[in-house]
Amino acid sequence: MKQIYYILIIMLVGSAKVVLAQNRPLQKIKEAKIEILKTTLNLSAEQEKTFWPLFNDFEEVRGNLRKQIRENSLKINTLTATDEQIQANLKEILNLRQKEIDLEKDYFNKFLKVINIRQLAELHKTEQKFTQLLLGKLNKKERD
Repeated sequence: MKQIYYILIIMLVGSAKVVLAQNRPLQKIKEAKIEILKTTLNLSAEQEKTFWPLFNDFEEVRGNLRKQIRENSLKINTLTATDEQIQANLKEILNLRQKEIDLEKDYFNKFLKVINIRQLAELHKTEQKFTQLLLGKLNKKERD
């Protein structure tokens, strides 16, 4: 019985290491994005106190929506899905995209209570550039 316990513990520790290893690249990406935003936005100390918690909330909700969109996109590409399932998943993707747009509209106003319009435009521009840079690096890595 003790052997089974030890085996289970070893398996749990091993799987935890795999999960942590998979999350490290994502954590590095988030950290790099934050560093770039800190440099480009030029937030005052007062703005930073309010901006970063707001930004983190926004990123978390948007990330969850995008994860759901990816999951539904995978479901429509399966050969075993019925036409009705594909249609339902496509409709769900549209609903999730609309939620993402609504979220961005909502946070547009929330951000403007903390940062000025030029900083918000810089946030948007920097996020786009960061995404392009990241995709470029991924494409280069795939070619190498």
